[in-house]
Amino acid sequence: MNTAIIVAAGQGKRFGAEKPKQFIEILGKPLIIHTLQKFEDCPAIDEIILVLPFEEIEIFGQIVEKFNIKKLVKTIAGGATRAVSVLNGLNAINTKSAEIVAVHDGARPLVSLEEITQTIKKAKETGAACLAASVTDTIKEVADGKIVQTIDRTKLRRALTPQCFRYEILKRAFAANKIGEIVTDECFLAEKLGIEVSIVEGSPKNIKITTPEDFILAESLLKQI
Repeated sequence: MNTAIIVAAGQGKRFGAEKPKQFIEILGKPLIIHTLQKFEDCPAIDEIILVLPFEEIEIFGQIVEKFNIKKLVKTIAGGATRAVSVLNGLNAINTKSAEIVAVHDGARPLVSLEEITQTIKKAKETGAACLAASVTDTIKEVADGKIVQTIDRTKLRRALTPQCFRYEILKRAFAANKIGEIVTDECFLAEKLGIEVSIVEGSPKNIKITTPEDFILAESLLKQI
């Protein structure tokens, strides 16, 4: 069984709104619903576990009733960090039926069904796969306020989500690492364990909504779908 862990446990303080950004509406639907519907509609996903701030779970229960999200099997509380939130979601999976785990940011509603499917497929083949996008800007390494060198951007990628793993690999990656340190994504934990992570080329449109400007862009892109 392939499980999507949708992580939306942040408070969205950088967004500057009165309520968490995942509940702000885009085109008549809360942001988190747009994201959930992508995984609901993806045939490669069998079930969804949603991770939210504890205090928002009851409110979400009232919201989700209005939408047809049948694959959502559990809504659980997150932790103080993203890594803890993902681990909480991972611990909620039925170990007997677990196959591929797809971890996705709740604030990325523009992921395509093809991107989800291909990343899961690659993880089945190799054990671990990360959706990624090319870097288009020229990247400089700096020190003491000065450019040291220009980095070859053809070797660089921006890590997107979903990031997909065989269940046992992701469990092992969390067990072997201290998640109290700064952990920005699951691939980082796999890399530290010496696990090779394959890349699936994704679209730069798969943005993470962090600022009000991102919200405007996402609204424009969603209108085109």
